[in-house]
Amino acid sequence: MDARSLAKAAGVGLAAAGGLTALNRLLARPADSLEPPLAGDHRTYRWRGMDVAYTESGPADAPTVVLLHGINAAGSSGEFRTVFDELADDYHVVAPDLPGFGCSDRPPLQYSAALYEDFVADFLVEYDSPSVLVSSLTTAYVAAALSDPYTDVDVARLVAVCPTAKGGPDRLTWLRELVRAPVVGTALFNLLTSKPSIRYFNADHGYYDMGSVTEEWMAYEWETAHQPNARFAPASFISGFLNSEVDLGEALAGLDVPVTFVWGREADITPLADGRDLAEEVDARLVVVDDAKLLPHVEHPVAFLGALREALTVSVGEESTGARPDAVDR
Repeated sequence: MDARSLAKAAGVGLAAAGGLTALNRLLARPADSLEPPLAGDHRTYRWRGMDVAYTESGPADAPTVVLLHGINAAGSSGEFRTVFDELADDYHVVAPDLPGFGCSDRPPLQYSAALYEDFVADFLVEYDSPSVLVSSLTTAYVAAALSDPYTDVDVARLVAVCPTAKGGPDRLTWLRELVRAPVVGTALFNLLTSKPSIRYFNADHGYYDMGSVTEEWMAYEWETAHQPNARFAPASFISGFLNSEVDLGEALAGLDVPVTFVWGREADITPLADGRDLAEEVDARLVVVDDAKLLPHVEHPVAFLGALREALTVSVGEESTGARPDAVDR
């Protein structure tokens, strides 16, 4: 390539970079400092040089329930906003923002499933046989931690909402590095987490009825997705690097812990048919909530809390009463 061609290519590159910079300015006005999404005592757990934020509430001497949110571009413990306060009436509830999300530190790591499996294991051992309420892909991290013979993780009960071990494509290094890139990656992530995109993803697979999600909550999702370094953990998620290698059914079936699944009947990313197969393999109780997708605990908190409270009282080997929160499939 001669000097003239090089100059032309450089000019095109500079123009593209300038356009992306302008797009970033348009899409990414500075977000406000992020406030914790849940009311309670806001604390910090120091882990591997990171400050991991968590909210704690409820009687200190009550049984502990740890709430672990799912993984998405705007994930946070606020996923449990509709059930946290009422659950704290009777339980000692603890809800962290996973590393790289929410109010927790977000260093520019190459986030991986192994990192979250280690975090879950280390966080859970801080409590004496807690029960665990976990959402979506994070279930696989809990399953891996519980089935690892080299950890001391011990839980009393496990309730999983639309669990899965896979939340994206097979590992695509080029996509992860593209989103991590300073200019192009920032532009792509700003598009992915723009307000129209957040509304689209919520309507597409999050909620059966968009009346269940408020404008205030979607504004919070935008805020959390526009904090410094917000793109690094989601970069690993959308490129498949947060998929777990654990066999979810095998891992959960091997636990000496009562397991309950709660599924939105209209969930499509993790369809109910998968839930029925997984419940049969694990010998778990399956609670199916009508008119809900991935977030039945948000769309139908009263029904969900009924199912959750029952699940938290079941002992190993004890049969559920089969009460109907909306519908119970077994």
